[in-house]
Amino acid sequence: MTAEERYAAPVALEPGRIIRTIDEPIRVGSLLWVFTDPHEGHERAYNRWYERDHYYAGCMIGASNFAGSRWVATRRHKDARFPDPPDMPFPRDAGSYACVYYVLDGCHEDWLEWSTPQANWLYTVDRGFQSRTHYNTGTYAYAWRAYRDPDPVPLELALDHRYPGLVALWVEPSAGAAHADVDAWFDAELPAWLDGSPVATVSSWSYLPLRDDKADFVPDDPSGARRSLQLHFVEGDPLDSWDSHRDLAARLDASGAGRVVFAAPFVATVVGTDRYVDEIW
Repeated sequence: MTAEERYAAPVALEPGRIIRTIDEPIRVGSLLWVFTDPHEGHERAYNRWYERDHYYAGCMIGASNFAGSRWVATRRHKDARFPDPPDMPFPRDAGSYACVYYVLDGCHEDWLEWSTPQANWLYTVDRGFQSRTHYNTGTYAYAWRAYRDPDPVPLELALDHRYPGLVALWVEPSAGAAHADVDAWFDAELPAWLDGSPVATVSSWSYLPLRDDKADFVPDDPSGARRSLQLHFVEGDPLDSWDSHRDLAARLDASGAGRVVFAAPFVATVVGTDRYVDEIW
């Protein structure tokens, strides 16, 4: 099929239904999720170091790392997180900055082979930042996506589209249930939930282990394999529609299929500025 034929007409997807595979030459296969805090008093320096050096040197210059984005949780976004306390290895209000990086399908191991030594090397040449804490850093394999609109912004373009808001949900099956049961529940519920919602895309990602030679300051999550990470791309501040996420989580819990162990709303950073650095505590 030629490019003229492939892209001549809009796509026509069934809104809200789970899509596992796509027939596109550029496909996301995995992602890196980074969830950190600067130490108090170092907020501005951290923001500038990460944005002006580490974002690129630690990830984006690597082969097959084709998109990235940064997100921030202000005090009011942290206060909205649920449940309290979360069933995670950190407190509810830990973590102010989140980063999401996409890796091309089929390239995860090659990218990890580059990125782990690269991150370690940056610290040996004094291009690290000691005054920060990693709370939840991990790699995840693409599992599925669901769109609100029949001709949507593709998931592969979501980071460059610069949605104003992001919601991260960690979801795990209930006792006696499996990941397939959770996915089946979302496949049935998302069409109605997304209809008319500011959430344009829901994506789900499965845990992948990091390498043993990762940096010592990157924590392990012993329960990571039990959970999937969902990223919801929102056309606005997630707090403006936060009740809908609380309702979704409550209905999942009541279904017996699964539960949300942590829900966290974010807004996009304003690249090149220090916006929000004085609002995170």
